[in-house]
Amino acid sequence: MSVIVLAGTIGAGKTSLSKMIAKELGSDVFYESVENNDILPLFYEDPEKYSFLLQIYFLNKRFKSIKEALAHDNNVLDRSIYEDSLLFHLNADLGRASKQEVEVYDELLKNMMEELPYASHKKQPDLLVHIKVSFETMLERIEKRNRPFEQLTFDPGLYDYYKELNSRYDQWFADYDESPKIQVDGDQYNFVEDENAAEQVIQDVLKELNKIRD
Repeated sequence: MSVIVLAGTIGAGKTSLSKMIAKELGSDVFYESVENNDILPLFYEDPEKYSFLLQIYFLNKRFKSIKEALAHDNNVLDRSIYEDSLLFHLNADLGRASKQEVEVYDELLKNMMEELPYASHKKQPDLLVHIKVSFETMLERIEKRNRPFEQLTFDPGLYDYYKELNSRYDQWFADYDESPKIQVDGDQYNFVEDENAAEQVIQDVLKELNKIRD
């Protein structure tokens, strides 16, 4: 019985892989709040105005999801609170948040992370699965899933944002130490469209879980 968190850039395939892992383990999936998120389109229209509001929205949802997931022994999250700082600090570095907003956010996140072990009977996930994809694959996946506000045709300026976001995940994964971790090469294994690749990735995840359990 395991709690697994997925990580990766926009379009990496987190939701698809979450469903596959959950099906294999017979567990539930906690999905990121995107489809019914009224703030997300506003952020893409005016990032400077809505960056802080969007991140507080996501932080609240992610804290709730990780608490609920860790309260049980067998769940999968398609994105978690552990990536939240990466996403907000990127926006802050791009001038989309004030110094005061960054200070408020950092203190709130710190308080939440300190409370997390007391809010559930598990202190951390059993495994983090990071899906690493190239920038080209990221753009292809974003285009295919066809959310209008995410498209470069909607805002060509998103190109630089997406490129920087994708590049920051390498260091984030290297620094992550909240739980055991594994990295999946989403370019080599196109598990979204290739059943054989999907089976290989699932087996790799199960193998890592077995190591942890042993």
